[in-house]
Amino acid sequence: MEIGIFTKVFERPNLTATLDAVAAAGLRAVQFNMDCAGLPEMPDSIEAELSATIRREFEARQLVMSAVSGTFNIIHPDHAQRALGMRRLRVLAAACPALGTAMITLSTGTRNRENMWRNHPDNSTPEAWQEMVESMGEIAAIGAEYGIIMALEPEVNNVVDSAHKARQLLDTLNSPFVKIVMDGANIFHDGELPQMNSILDDACALLGKDIVLAHAKDLDHDGDAGHLAAGYGMLDYGHYLRALDRAGYTGPLILHGLSEYQVSTCVDFLQRNGAQLPNR
Repeated sequence: MEIGIFTKVFERPNLTATLDAVAAAGLRAVQFNMDCAGLPEMPDSIEAELSATIRREFEARQLVMSAVSGTFNIIHPDHAQRALGMRRLRVLAAACPALGTAMITLSTGTRNRENMWRNHPDNSTPEAWQEMVESMGEIAAIGAEYGIIMALEPEVNNVVDSAHKARQLLDTLNSPFVKIVMDGANIFHDGELPQMNSILDDACALLGKDIVLAHAKDLDHDGDAGHLAAGYGMLDYGHYLRALDRAGYTGPLILHGLSEYQVSTCVDFLQRNGAQLPNR
């Protein structure tokens, strides 16, 4: 697995400086954030000229846009907010071919009205599940229209909060345009950390053929926990990467949840656990 990174880790005034920083770190694969190009992360429009510029700047540095972030709260209690997010997702999907990527990452939402990264008791209700399935069906249709993979991440604060629910959703949708982002730090509910390795094994085995992107960060407790840089917490990275490998995953391992000063330390840590830097 090749080590990559979120572009937003590097806080720079413009696109070229951001991509220069990625290249200077010795990395190639990135998960791109549109705010690095001077737009909101989920913009209302993307000019063709800007898409062409972004792609040209990537190619000039031999960087690869493995995915672009497109997260919004797909089951927000305010239906107008959902509809706005869906319109913006379509804008992003339409721009992906020009940007040079075929993948958008997203989540399965929360009933929390204030923060899409926080849990809510209603996330586990049948009503939330059904609305999430309906939204994901619309997202799958957008993916099919533009030929873009929509990669969702199971995480404890969202409706799809486990690998088993992710498998259920994939089987329900039965779409080749809906796949999985695996983040080993985001799948442990309260009290599950002692079963870390078996949960990692089960998750990667259950979702293996559908994992199209892997994230690398860390945690120091279970539940809502995955907020540390890789190597700064308790996640058994050797086991995590072996589980991904056994599942047949060969894509990039994208660092996030870290500051720029931690990049070199995290890259070294991942290399010691079997991940690789790109050959240039």
